[in-house]
Amino acid sequence: MVHQTMNTSNTSAPSASSNNKVMDLSEKSPRQGTGRWLCGLGLGALIVGSLVSCAVDTTPYPQPTPAPVPGVVAQPPDDSVLPPPIQRARSRWTPVRWSELPGWGQDSLYEVWNAWVRGCERPAPGQAGLCSEVRQLSIATGQEQQAWVMRRFLPYRVTEPDGAAPQGLLTGYYEPIMNASRVPTEQHRTPLYGPPPGLRPDQPWFSRQDIDTHPAAQAALRGRAIAWLADPIDALILQIQGSGRLNLVEADGRLRQVRVAFAAHNGHPYQSVGRWLLDQRAIREASWDAIKAWAAQNPRRLNEMLWSNPRTVFFREEALSDFDARFGPRGAQGVPLTPGRSIAVDPQSIPYGTPVWLATQGATLNQQRLVMAQDTGGAIVGAVRADLFTGWGSWSDEAYTVAAALKQPLQMWALLPRELAR
Repeated sequence: MVHQTMNTSNTSAPSASSNNKVMDLSEKSPRQGTGRWLCGLGLGALIVGSLVSCAVDTTPYPQPTPAPVPGVVAQPPDDSVLPPPIQRARSRWTPVRWSELPGWGQDSLYEVWNAWVRGCERPAPGQAGLCSEVRQLSIATGQEQQAWVMRRFLPYRVTEPDGAAPQGLLTGYYEPIMNASRVPTEQHRTPLYGPPPGLRPDQPWFSRQDIDTHPAAQAALRGRAIAWLADPIDALILQIQGSGRLNLVEADGRLRQVRVAFAAHNGHPYQSVGRWLLDQRAIREASWDAIKAWAAQNPRRLNEMLWSNPRTVFFREEALSDFDARFGPRGAQGVPLTPGRSIAVDPQSIPYGTPVWLATQGATLNQQRLVMAQDTGGAIVGAVRADLFTGWGSWSDEAYTVAAALKQPLQMWALLPRELAR
């Protein structure tokens, strides 16, 4: 999922932040091997997982009946000699003791195991050999899972490249569910397009304003509409989140739900419409409710606001089976996201597929838990920067409200297999 985030307050926010007021809905950059965006940028960018506050299906991902894993309950001593730090492009990893991880041992690890098993479809470098054990441990006890993690992995505190303690930031993103029509109607007039012919990832195409007004752009997109929405701001939200589910009325009147996933964008930089309105002092806080209220009061300036963000995202339609509906869209790692257990990260700080211990305290969440780095976003940049996938839903659902409100301090520890910790 490729997402972007909107700032949620008058104060300047980090470039990748999603705001619980402004919702820095972030458009994620195209995921390799996937075609979606959803973290989002971040909701304050958009999310998948079983958050404590989100109601989600926790049915385990089905696996073959595993053979028992012997000798995993005994935990290794936490007193071995630690290896040297690891320098990455945008972070430094410093090894620590398990006892230094706040809340370690109190998380329900079985909740992250589904995300870990899905991540093994495209494992992180050097971790493929552990995936058979990950699958076997799907039916293990929490004590067995914890002992295995401590036996096989070493925790590293993630800091700035120079070793300085970072001002980490956690935001959230989600997969919106919206009503749509297969054909334009008097009510549904805003199209969601598939990629036009000749679009090149390294070259800017027509801007958002050009797409609405330029004859050549309109000719290139003729016949490329996947679906039509009633509200252009809803279309913008989908583009910022990078993916979504559509309750779609087909031409013959049948109703079904499909997923639209990130396919490409037009090569222009993302600009937050919330930030644009704040700069003009048109609104006091950049929440979607405030943005929609302003648009309803200023219909003649709606296009001016929308065109302030020149980036447009193009989608592809994906069938949504009953099984697929239990998971989120595919992230940049190429695997489906899990609510509350998948995060978007800066891959130059943390590689996709890395298990990450996350600690955050704030008005929205107070959690220490194991998550998987499985996505990225255009606004997710920096050593300790993460966007938590909260799930899917409509405006009134917790997946949206948590994602929109989430903007708080963050600490992260990356878990590295011991055989790679040299």
